[in-house]
Amino acid sequence: MRGFLLFFLFIVAGGFGGLAGSVAGATLFRMPLAGGLVGGLITTPFAAVLAARFGWIDKADVRGAAIGGGLGFLAATAVAVNTLSSPVGPFLSTLLIGAGAMAGARLQVRARSRER
Repeated sequence: MRGFLLFFLFIVAGGFGGLAGSVAGATLFRMPLAGGLVGGLITTPFAAVLAARFGWIDKADVRGAAIGGGLGFLAATAVAVNTLSSPVGPFLSTLLIGAGAMAGARLQVRARSRER
């Protein structure tokens, strides 16, 4: 259950950050894509901190989840921009954010276990 919640949190945080950043970028600078990128890359690490605070991941795994979520967000942005003609592509691309966060957290756990 915690895995699903982590996945969902990152999808919502990345999507919300991208949307809010896009609106702010379009309003203030007439650059919605750049604003969306910045917004999503800001909210993704906050989602990792929030997940650790809720106890869904260990505090030591925050860095891995944040980096994985950020890379997932960048991949989701690339997919969304290239599939704008269809509503399915941009919608499903947000799954990459959650997948990236979960992969990053898992890799952080593995790296920590190798150190021991």
